[in-house]
Amino acid sequence: MSTLYEKLGGEGTIAKVVDYFYDLVLADEEVNHFFENTDMAKQRAHQTKFISYALGGPNQYSGGAMTKVHTGMNLQPEHFDAIVKHLREALAHFGVGEEDIAAALDKVESLRGDIIYK
Repeated sequence: MSTLYEKLGGEGTIAKVVDYFYDLVLADEEVNHFFENTDMAKQRAHQTKFISYALGGPNQYSGGAMTKVHTGMNLQPEHFDAIVKHLREALAHFGVGEEDIAAALDKVESLRGDIIYK
């Protein structure tokens, strides 16, 4: 059985999803301010590695622990939900099926407690 990472087309496809995802995030006034002082090229590369790993790809993610990197941001549930919405939209844009989107978002949802209210 192939991983979701393989099914989606590997890191190349995931990088395209991540680029589209951040285009949506940066256009959203509810959450774009969290990225005002962020090197977006670096952020996109980190996120591609992280999502690739989360979907069953190789562990090339070298960023910090979720709790640590989100400390001081005071992300609220509505911010997390907005990010999830944009990820759903980006996956759908690239033709990912609903069942696979649900599986991917389940992985993201498992991180909620490490990200909000920090």
